[in-house]
Amino acid sequence: MYTDFTSIEIAQILIGLFLSICMLQSGLDKALDWKGNRNFLQGHFSDTFLSNFTPLMLATVLILELVGGVFCLLGVIDGLLSYDTTLIEVGLVIIGIDLVALFFGQRIAKDYEGAATLVSYFMLCMIGIITFGL
Repeated sequence: MYTDFTSIEIAQILIGLFLSICMLQSGLDKALDWKGNRNFLQGHFSDTFLSNFTPLMLATVLILELVGGVFCLLGVIDGLLSYDTTLIEVGLVIIGIDLVALFFGQRIAKDYEGAATLVSYFMLCMIGIITFGL
C-alpha cells in the first residue's frame, strides 16, 4: 500500500520514474537514429570549437542518458519492492552530469532557448538528489 512509503520515498520514486522515462527515450532515440543526431549536432556546433568533437559528445551523452535512466528505473523497481531507493540517487547524479554537459553544449552553440529548456529537468534532478540528504 502506498501509505507504507514516506513522502520522501514517494517523491524519489516519482522523480526517478519521470527522469528514467525522459533519459531512456532520449538515449534510445540517439542510439536508433545515430546518423540523424550526428548530422544535426554537426550543424548545431559547426561554428564552435566543439565541431570536431560531435561524435564523441553524442556518444558520451548517449551513454550518460542510458546509464542514468537504467539506474533510475532499477531504483524505482527496488524502491517499490524493498523500499531501497539508493539506485535512484546514483541515477540522478549521472543524469545531473549529463544535463550539465548538455547545458554547456547549448550555451556554446548559443542555443539559449534549448539551454533554458534543460533548467527544469536539472532543477527536478537536484531536488531529487537533495531528498537523499534529508
